[in-house]
Amino acid sequence: MKASELMDKTPDQLRDDLVQLKKEAFNLRFQQASGQLENTARIRQVRRDVARVNTALNQKAAQAASE
Repeated sequence: MKASELMDKTPDQLRDDLVQLKKEAFNLRFQQASGQLENTARIRQVRRDVARVNTALNQKAAQAASE
């Protein structure tokens, strides 16, 4: 997921993406704990995507507040 893709989305779409990413992170943690996780790098990718979405949401909120 690229930051430029996120800037084109509406805040509602970003919140939906955030919910999906958090669900995926939750499932990945359970897989890791039970020893079923094969792609351990996916945890890092999801965590960074969550941060990107949060950053985009904060930027959009700041932009709306300044207008």
